Amino acid sequence: MSAVAARAASLDHSFWDVVDNSVDEAPGGSSRRRLRSVQAGPVPDRVAGHPLSLGRDARARLGGAVRALLDVAGLDGASDAVRLAVLVLASRTPSETGVVKIRTSELGRWIGVSASYTASDVLPVLRRSGVVSVDTAEGEYGQDDGLECKVLPLWAAQDVVGHPLNLAKKEYATLQRLLEAVMAPGWKHKDGRVTPAGLIGTRTGRGAATDRLALLLLVLEARETGRVRQCGGAVDTKRGRAAATLARLMGCTAAAAAGIIGRLEERELVIRVRLRTASGLANRSRLMVPAVAAAHGRTVADDVQEDGAEAPEPEFSERGVTAGAGEPSELEEETQVSGVPVTDVADVAEHGVAAALHTDHPHLVTPVVPQQLDCGFSGEGRGGFGDLPDRVCVREGQAVDGETGAAESASPVAKGGPLRGEKPKESPVDERVGQRAAVAGAGGRPKAAGWEKAQQQRRVALPADLGLRVALGPVSWLWERLSGWQQDRVEEAAKAELASLEGLLALPGGAPRLLADRLADRLAETGGEALVDKPFGWLIGRGLVRRPSCSDRRCDDGIRLDTGSECENCGNVVHIRRARRAKIAAQIDRELPGLGDDERRRVLEERLREQAAIEAEDLVWRQEQARAKKARREAARAEAAERAECERAAAAAADAVRQALACEDCGQQQAGGLCEACGYERRTEALTMEAALVAATWAADLEDQAAVDAVAADVRASLAADIERARRVFLDSAPLSELDADPIGTASVLAFGALRAVEEALPEFRRSALVRLARTEEADAEARRAYKTEQGRRWFRHNPNGADAVAAATKAADTARERAAEYLLATRLQQLREQAAARTEQAGAAPWTDRLPELAARPLNDDTAVIA
Repeated sequence: MSAVAARAASLDHSFWDVVDNSVDEAPGGSSRRRLRSVQAGPVPDRVAGHPLSLGRDARARLGGAVRALLDVAGLDGASDAVRLAVLVLASRTPSETGVVKIRTSELGRWIGVSASYTASDVLPVLRRSGVVSVDTAEGEYGQDDGLECKVLPLWAAQDVVGHPLNLAKKEYATLQRLLEAVMAPGWKHKDGRVTPAGLIGTRTGRGAATDRLALLLLVLEARETGRVRQCGGAVDTKRGRAAATLARLMGCTAAAAAGIIGRLEERELVIRVRLRTASGLANRSRLMVPAVAAAHGRTVADDVQEDGAEAPEPEFSERGVTAGAGEPSELEEETQVSGVPVTDVADVAEHGVAAALHTDHPHLVTPVVPQQLDCGFSGEGRGGFGDLPDRVCVREGQAVDGETGAAESASPVAKGGPLRGEKPKESPVDERVGQRAAVAGAGGRPKAAGWEKAQQQRRVALPADLGLRVALGPVSWLWERLSGWQQDRVEEAAKAELASLEGLLALPGGAPRLLADRLADRLAETGGEALVDKPFGWLIGRGLVRRPSCSDRRCDDGIRLDTGSECENCGNVVHIRRARRAKIAAQIDRELPGLGDDERRRVLEERLREQAAIEAEDLVWRQEQARAKKARREAARAEAAERAECERAAAAAADAVRQALACEDCGQQQAGGLCEACGYERRTEALTMEAALVAATWAADLEDQAAVDAVAADVRASLAADIERARRVFLDSAPLSELDADPIGTASVLAFGALRAVEEALPEFRRSALVRLARTEEADAEARRAYKTEQGRRWFRHNPNGADAVAAATKAADTARERAAEYLLATRLQQLREQAAARTEQAGAAPWTDRLPELAARPLNDDTAVIA
């Protein structure tokens, strides 16, 4: 490796593509080598074994696990103390059992709060969240003292390939050492040894859990130089980009994040370094974690000096911060061939320095051509080429020397340029337009102004959705190589495929695992991630798509998605094809017995092609039939819907006509054929007749019509008295003015009161009838038979007169008596109704001489009154 470094030092802007001999184990169990790009040059010295000196892979692995735990649905709205407690318990989880044994006071020391606060505010929330199962041992005063906790999402993800929480034993140990280095409370041992506290282990009290969680997340986001990669896009200029970055990590507001950073700066745990431009003005700022840089053998001052030494001299004021729309965008990732490293190009802008905040900018650029001006950014000056009056700049308009790779600087006055107020010979705008036209004519294709920004707006980590993280886990390296737009398209395709898989499974929740297995199998077929040269095309066209081998929707590469076994339908298809091939081969042997092997094979293939063409035609015919049948069904549904709509319209018209009819009894207009008061009166009359028939079932001889009429008259008189009492109560309670103001409403209320009185009296008539009918001879005979039958049961034969036998026989007799009374009531009511119907038929319609007086007594309606 030293020879490679020496060779790289002798060549300017050179990189070497080397093969990493580490062998990764594929999800299917097969091994594959990864091709990784390694930058030539001296490697920074690391402090061996320091908990904060995490490599890129370890930092990404632990960061993904921490984010997955914090994004669990049960922790939504939880306090930072509860969220930090989950991380502490996860770091102390044994990989064998998953059960953490810890005391309440010790857990409180880890998160920086008291034992009482932990027992009263942290543990109850953990129990309700469903994220941690907590079994407690009570202390001396009944408090939660000894705890046995299990982080359920962490334990459920064990042995799940590609899951961010599927941590190995060494990863548990690394996570525990990291938390100890960051927030260990410190211990004093019995033998006198003292274990010092972590970076923020002495921070206790209010807000301690928030500060500890923030520092942990910043440590996981910090690179080897200690620098935290800050977020892109527009942020609150009053708070700054550092506060916006921490706010997105913590899920809080920018104001709260600014307070957290201020407290961490007071303890010198993080610092914000303000860089300067070539002109000496304040430029961008960085958020640094000095402890991480020290763990890797670096210092913050070294990183700042390195940036000042290696950054290319700006060719114009304040334009080194942003990338123009016409410049190629290099994503921050390891590629097979990378450009010249420009150390830590700014991706931040401090509030008060830049008015407009742009997206993250590349860390690898190739200065082959001079930077172009007029890239569409607001605030860009007109002058940028040639000799510019009253402006200090580097010669942007000159060509780059091929050997030195940098343009020479010169004074515009020395070249005899126009002074202030003089008209230049050629407008700089016209010159730029001509240069852009020349570039386009030479084959360069201008790009949209937002393309480079869209290319840079990408997410290195997998989506926050747990299902997508599980599904895309096997292709996480391919995900990092995608642009922002490509990641959005892959995420949409993955969501659609997950929804399709959920519809095929009997039990919900298994779709992410199935999709992850599919991607792992497709990677094994390809030969590994290193052989995928176009990640987006591979994911969209090969990795995520289902490849059914038969017509069954549950089939994918011959495997049933719902059961995981071999597809039986595929076996049937193979069997049918083999049988058809054998049948055609037998026909050829019979028809052409003397053919040679080559000729026989040619004829067989020809006939198989003919058979395939016939099947294709049959498939087309069946598809046409299916489309025609579908069209007929849709036409039938449309016709049925139209018919139903016509029926609804006809019913609405009929109802409107019915509502316009006058009342049949009183002649009230717009009553729908029957007004409210007359409707109540009809129901009252029907219930009165029913009560009279019920009373006649036991009080009169059913064959004697006169006796039945007499009982009915008595019942009517009794009910009339009840109705009159209800009427008097209402009239006494209501004011006379209200009654006179609304006579129709008054009549309705009186009619309804009469109906209620009859409805309340009818159950009493029925109960009285049942009591009387239960004493009849028929009921007594039925009760005696039931009594003897129950007494004669085989289990009472040894003692038929015992207490149990008598009680059971008495109960059976009472039940039989009730059934007999109900039967007699129903039978006699049916007989009385039939007799009443027969008398009505014999009577026929009343003569007009009887009906005219009744009609004459009706009040005249409005139309009739006008005619009269």
